[in-house]
Amino acid sequence: MSFASLTFLYFFLPITFFLYYVLPISVRNVFLLIANIIFYGWGEPAFLAVIFFTTLVNFYAAKIMIKKPECKKKAMAAAIFIDLLFLFIFKYLGFFMDILRPFVFFVDLPDIQIDLPLGISFYTFQVISYIIDVYRNDVCVENKFTNFATYMTFFPQLIAGPIVRFSDIAGQLKVRKQNVNMFGDGVRQLVVGLSKKVLIANNMGMFWENMKAYPLENGIVGAWAGAFSFTLQIYFDFSGYSDMACGLGKMFGFELPINFNYPYISKNITEFWRRWHMTLSKWFKDYVYVPLGGSKAGKFKTMYNLFIVWAFTGLWHGASMNFVVWGLYYFVLLALEKVCILKFFERVPSVIKHIYSIFFIVIGWVIFAFDDFNELMVYLKTMFMPTSEIISHNAFVLTISYLPLMIIGFFAALPVWRNIFKKFENRKICFVISTFGCICAVLLCTASLVSQSYNPFLYFRF
Repeated sequence: MSFASLTFLYFFLPITFFLYYVLPISVRNVFLLIANIIFYGWGEPAFLAVIFFTTLVNFYAAKIMIKKPECKKKAMAAAIFIDLLFLFIFKYLGFFMDILRPFVFFVDLPDIQIDLPLGISFYTFQVISYIIDVYRNDVCVENKFTNFATYMTFFPQLIAGPIVRFSDIAGQLKVRKQNVNMFGDGVRQLVVGLSKKVLIANNMGMFWENMKAYPLENGIVGAWAGAFSFTLQIYFDFSGYSDMACGLGKMFGFELPINFNYPYISKNITEFWRRWHMTLSKWFKDYVYVPLGGSKAGKFKTMYNLFIVWAFTGLWHGASMNFVVWGLYYFVLLALEKVCILKFFERVPSVIKHIYSIFFIVIGWVIFAFDDFNELMVYLKTMFMPTSEIISHNAFVLTISYLPLMIIGFFAALPVWRNIFKKFENRKICFVISTFGCICAVLLCTASLVSQSYNPFLYFRF
């Protein structure tokens, strides 16, 4: 993984940008499509056929919807059915076989293990949004296949999001601004994302792996320290890749939607989900929650709609029961907030609101982290039931060694640095400091990638 990251940074990207900017503007989308194919085929050549078949089906389904209005609903339904069928086969077939196998009529079902195409959950949701938007007349159909295929396979965000709707990028596929300032902003955002991932998320992940390996030996303080480390890891891992995607997009002249807005400063769980993975939350709101009736059909129907949305949100994250439980956990919290908690919180001090939010967010991430329920229950028990030791010697040593980075991660998850930068960004000294900081960060990330064998990406499985 580290070698692949270095190859991407120091071989693939420089060559791609050089050729992209020396070529005429008229052929840049074609070249970008070729680069996308090379990038995806490099990691998963066998699955190129899957993403291109999906692209072809949806490209022509949208054209049929416009040319033959009488077939509009059938074309939309057929395209969405094929999209979801591929997603089901590759991501959920084995999971549902495992659920059915204990029943007497299904004991002979085979144990199916299918490799998951990179980014299939992201590009499937993207293309479904396109088909629905064309059906609703919210977006014009794309008649140029190279443009549509470039959108579907755009490598900066293909495997990690954000979920980009065609309406976000349709105009930019035809005409986009490409200048030095935008390229420079993209470089800075790319480096920030890379630093989040390599310098913070990876190290927090190593701490978490140590703490979850033997939870009963950690003590209650050690268990909470481990849970906090995973809370930081998943944020800096996913938001880091989202920043890199948006930064690379700017370097190509594209403005991609923001996916994170400092979610850990939230004062309640409702606010957290307005700040975390924003493109996914908005997708479920616009294409599931609102079509079901949203919150306009009475309290019972609202709760039912929330239940459906969060059951699917959990499943979107992975084919495992812990993700379903994680989704329903948030359904319960959000339902309670809608019914009574938010009204009660109007009189509660802000610090209590923040503590409430972080407490339940941390527990949520522990549920998210374990696909084995026995291991999950052991870890939760350690967090809430004190043993003879508040913290073991080994957990104490590990916590102390990672504490400086945890403190850095805590402050990096706050908007204070962004606000300071914005205040002074027009001054020359700010440009000098940020440039020097980017160079240092790239060198540190390179050194870390060379020396570390631990370089996971939590959202590759989605």
